[in-house]
Amino acid sequence: MSVSICTWNINSVRLREGIVLQLLREENPDVLCLQELKSPEEKVPLDGFRALGYEHFAIHGQKGYNGVGIISKLPLSDVNKRDFCAKGDARHIAATLPNGVRIHNYYIPAGGDVPDRAVNEKFGHKLDFIGEMQAWFESEAPEKSVLVGDLNIAPREDDVWSHKQLLKVVSHTPIEVESLTKMQNSGGWMDVTRKDIPEGKVYSWWSYRARDWDAADKGRRLDHIWSTPDIIGKFGGSRIARHVRGWEKPSDHAPVFAELSL
Repeated sequence: MSVSICTWNINSVRLREGIVLQLLREENPDVLCLQELKSPEEKVPLDGFRALGYEHFAIHGQKGYNGVGIISKLPLSDVNKRDFCAKGDARHIAATLPNGVRIHNYYIPAGGDVPDRAVNEKFGHKLDFIGEMQAWFESEAPEKSVLVGDLNIAPREDDVWSHKQLLKVVSHTPIEVESLTKMQNSGGWMDVTRKDIPEGKVYSWWSYRARDWDAADKGRRLDHIWSTPDIIGKFGGSRIARHVRGWEKPSDHAPVFAELSL
């Protein structure tokens, strides 16, 4: 069984329903995991997805903020969501595919602008969120699982346009990278994208602030697909659909893809 998986921070599913449908028509993934739905569950526009053959949904919505969802051609079972840091935020949803693979879709907090929890509550929240993920994986070792989402951290030097210039910028600071790495190791998670694209600059996010994002190319790889070791060898075909960042009224993130043959 071959399953195409895509993860994409859409930055409002209602505002950008048109380009989500365009992606589904052009790329035809079996499973699309979205972050930043910015919509309560009852207002997520599901009819357009159904018309394209996507009839199975796992949605954790929130009005105007956060929100994650799994849109699938394949049946989803054992759907659940977890509340991190006791804030009631819609930042996690999980479901199981017919081949037994469990998908976890995350939207880790961005962390604000100042990388110091003493003066920036948002940065502390980000680190605490990752810490709770780590504790969960240490207590319940994941198996036959995939973790996708906007993790809001670019861990490698070649995951950013300038390692030196971004060392003190939230998303690439040493403390964030260290926290993410510890969490990743706690679950034995392996980076699918970097398994398939081991070398070179790879980005999935380009700021709206750039007048010409494509020419400036000051990107970061904030969006990830990870796998547990027991199925990492079944993954391939990783890619980032950079051109989607240039569509009309785009998200500032591009979709990330991988193929699972299991």
